[in-house]
Amino acid sequence: AEPAWATLSLTLPRADTAWLDAFMHGFATLAAEYRVQLVGGDTTRGPLSITLQLHGFVEPDKALRRCGASPGDRLCVSGTLGDAALALRRLQPDAGGQRLPEALRRRLDRPSPRVALGRLLRGRASAAIDVSDGLLADLGHLCESSGVGALIELSQLPLSGVVAAETARGNWEPVLAGGDDYELLFSVDPAVSGALLQRCRDAGHAVQEIGCLVDEAGITLVHPDGQRSKEIARGFDHFRA
Repeated sequence: AEPAWATLSLTLPRADTAWLDAFMHGFATLAAEYRVQLVGGDTTRGPLSITLQLHGFVEPDKALRRCGASPGDRLCVSGTLGDAALALRRLQPDAGGQRLPEALRRRLDRPSPRVALGRLLRGRASAAIDVSDGLLADLGHLCESSGVGALIELSQLPLSGVVAAETARGNWEPVLAGGDDYELLFSVDPAVSGALLQRCRDAGHAVQEIGCLVDEAGITLVHPDGQRSKEIARGFDHFRA
């Protein structure tokens, strides 16, 4: 959608002026970049809670939905996967003091909304979803809504250097189930996939084909050594005990 306006409900335990100034500076900077107006909301006392609703405009019948994909469609993703989850893991007290590269920290703290890419994909991608709860979890939502399964080539997943080093040690968890990447996962008719991906790259968007959609339900991973495994759609679950 074309971003338009937002409402913000903010609950604070106390009136911390310095915190609020810093929060609103970050909020206003990002909002200005996408020409989003803050038009209302509420401020109350209580445990820290931030609830934001974003509104925008999309042309009739051009919205990107989870449904609409078909077996044979190519599956693609933007950016790189696993950076935010690995950054969060390294910030935990039991992480052993591993160094956290600044680029990794930015991916966790300041993800970039893929607004321009989403606008380019409207009317062209058969289905799409943002990767917020993990690749497997969000791909599972797309597959369920479209009535398809998926085949993923792990060797084709776009990874930053530090995340690739983790996967070389056998740790695929940040990539497959970490979440918070906010990249776009989308499917494309194979007849136009090559041209569309090139158009995306020409516009400055990093996109990569990572597999395809299939008739058989579920998600199958093809490992770098050629072995295959059937995966459940695991990832972040807000209501998991």
